[in-house]
Amino acid sequence: MSMVSLDMSPLIRPLYNVPSVVKVFDINGNAINEIELPFQFFEPIRPDLILRAYISALTARLQPKGTDPMAGKRTTAVSFGIGLGIARVPRVKGSLWPTARLAPNVVKGRRAHPPKVEKVLHERINKRERRKAIRSAIAATAIKDLVIARGHTVDKVPQIPLIVSDDFERISVMADLKKSLESLGLWDDIERVTERIRIRSGKGKMRGRRYKEGKSLLIVVSSTDASIIKVARNLPGVDVVPVRNLGVLYLAPGGVPGRLTLWTSSAIEELRKGLFMG
Repeated sequence: MSMVSLDMSPLIRPLYNVPSVVKVFDINGNAINEIELPFQFFEPIRPDLILRAYISALTARLQPKGTDPMAGKRTTAVSFGIGLGIARVPRVKGSLWPTARLAPNVVKGRRAHPPKVEKVLHERINKRERRKAIRSAIAATAIKDLVIARGHTVDKVPQIPLIVSDDFERISVMADLKKSLESLGLWDDIERVTERIRIRSGKGKMRGRRYKEGKSLLIVVSSTDASIIKVARNLPGVDVVPVRNLGVLYLAPGGVPGRLTLWTSSAIEELRKGLFMG
C-alpha cells in the first residue's frame, strides 16, 4: 500500500479558512448560483484518524485464510540422530540416502509458519471515530493545498470545493461528459492518470490485476439512479459514489486526505440533512 508522505501535523487544528458560501457551476463551467456549505466541510482535519479509519475499512475486505495444520507433517520421517556427520533433520525412511521431508528448511519440506485462520485481520474502529474520520476527509476535499499535495492537477479548476448543478447527474454519453469535464478544468487530471497507467510486476498480472493506475476525480452524486454512474466509471482513476455510500476509501485513498472531488447540488443537500453525525 503506497501512501503519499505529507507533513500534516499542523493540520490537526482548523487552520484553513473555508468559505461558508461557494459558487455552483453548470455543466459548461459557468457560475449560475451560490450555495452554503454544510457543517461537514468545517470539521478539523485529523490525518491520524483518517488513516486509522482507512486501515479499518481496508482490512474489513480481507478474508481469513490458512493451511491445513497437518500439511507436510503426514510422514514417518525421523531424524537419524548424531554421529553420522549429517544434519539432524527428519528424513523419510526406506532407502540408503533418503531425502528430508518434514523439516521446514529443506526442499519440499513443510512451511515453518503458515497462515492461520484464527489470525485477526480486521482492525476495528469505533462508530463515532469512523464518522468523524469521514467528516474530516470531506473537509479535506475543500482545501486546495491538500488536493495539490496529493498530486492532483487543479490549475484550471475554477473552485475547490467544486459544486455543479444536478444536470451533471443526467449526463449519459461519454462525449458530453468529456466536454463538461474539460469546461470544468478536470480533464487534465484524468489525463495525468491515463499517462501513468503501468503493468504490474509479478504474478498479479495473471490474476486479474494486470494494470496499476492512480486515483483521479471523485464524483459524489445524490442517489444510485444517476445516469452519470455508468458513464464516468469507464474513465481511469475516476470513482462515482452516492453521497450516502461515502467512506474514507473513496475520500482519502491510501489514507491521505485531499482527493479532488466534484459534488452535485443534490449531494450537498443530502449532506445537509445530517449524514455522518455522531
